[in-house]
Amino acid sequence: MDDNSMPSYLEMCEKVSRSYQIIGRKWVAPIIHTLMEEPKRFSEIHAVIPDLSKRVLGERMKELEEEGIILRNVIADRPVRTEYSLTRKGTELARALNAVGRWAKEWL
Repeated sequence: MDDNSMPSYLEMCEKVSRSYQIIGRKWVAPIIHTLMEEPKRFSEIHAVIPDLSKRVLGERMKELEEEGIILRNVIADRPVRTEYSLTRKGTELARALNAVGRWAKEWL
């Protein structure tokens, strides 16, 4: 394996730091957790996390969509509805968060 195929230590630190910036935002982990089993509408996500204001939920959903972690799908039935689901990137992040959850359950 040549040196160009592996990120440098500094690049890896920057990527890890960036990942912490994303998942460290308040409510991100619970939002991702609610989408793990199936797509949900905005109101369904809000019902699962009632302490989360609709304004902040909207902000987080937009941020997660911009990061490529969730997918916003507008369904053109009558009435029109919007569902959110995890992308492949989001599903992998959810798995990582589950591992952290298992660690926290055992050690904290």
